[in-house]
Amino acid sequence: MKIDLVGEMDQARGQMHAVFVVIPRFNMSTLVTMIETMRIANYLSSQLLFSWEITSFDGNSVVASNGMNASGLGAPTELSSFQQIFVLGSWGGERYENKALTTWLRRLSRTGVQICAVELGCYILARAGLLANKRATTHWSWISGFQESFDSVDVVEQLFTIDGKIMTCAGGMAGVDLMLRLIESSFGSSLSGEVADQMLHHPVRSDTTSQRSTLGQSTDTMLPILREAIDLIERNIEEPLTVPEIAKTLGMSQRQLERLFKKCIGCTVVQFGLLMRLQKARLLLISTNMSVCEVATASGFNTLSHFAYSFGNSFGRRPSEYREAWPQDEAAPSWPGTLSEFLSSLRADQH
Repeated sequence: MKIDLVGEMDQARGQMHAVFVVIPRFNMSTLVTMIETMRIANYLSSQLLFSWEITSFDGNSVVASNGMNASGLGAPTELSSFQQIFVLGSWGGERYENKALTTWLRRLSRTGVQICAVELGCYILARAGLLANKRATTHWSWISGFQESFDSVDVVEQLFTIDGKIMTCAGGMAGVDLMLRLIESSFGSSLSGEVADQMLHHPVRSDTTSQRSTLGQSTDTMLPILREAIDLIERNIEEPLTVPEIAKTLGMSQRQLERLFKKCIGCTVVQFGLLMRLQKARLLLISTNMSVCEVATASGFNTLSHFAYSFGNSFGRRPSEYREAWPQDEAAPSWPGTLSEFLSSLRADQH
């Protein structure tokens, strides 16, 4: 399916002009919802507040991750008139490189233009040197791989960051929260609140809001003490904490901790920790050039054989066979080893 994304270019420039740079396999829903936030602000205002254009450095037709073909695209022009640049990258963004885009972004950065990396667009800005010593975020599932690749970036797990003229956004619906913040900054909280009402987007989340609130079991909000336990596990993947150490840090008994995991997640603390380590290993394999042995060590496995066995048992293939998130010869990506699948396999083993 083809979709023409040029339409808004025919209207006059708004007080704020946004340029969306899309790369192959970008997230269409993120692009559309970010634009919709600006469109609704225009609808509610008596003035033209926003205008936008969608551009590409990969030709005038780019296929999104959902298979839609965004056509009618062109490279951006009139650099001096740009207010904000949004670089949208998703699948494949971790290995995407385009010298023309990199040069363009560096030049804009020197002139003080505000630039935002959305989802895996962070890799593009980081390779351009624009995130060095900056606070930044990306989608939670890619944070560990991004950290390994760019240790000069202060990576945080939250919806979006604004560090001077550089912004980053986790993608998904976090794009709406970022756009609402930008509307509030330029035109006031009353307008941003009305836009949120029109979009039925409540609550409006702050930049530091955690990206995750459930664990794949339901839409119930995660208990704070469980969130703390998971944070401890994730922060210590390379050198895993024992269950007694986690319980002591949280000020609860080991028995209470195990009951909490069994009740809310459906597995033991050790089983959950293993899944987190395997998910980190999977991310490092597809997003870095680390060797399989290096990935095993960084994921808290003492031996390569134990890592290979655990990885194969969970994901159905050897670590060496899993070096791309979405291979070019596959019609769609897959995310093996989700928590729900992991718990289902545990229940099957128990019967």
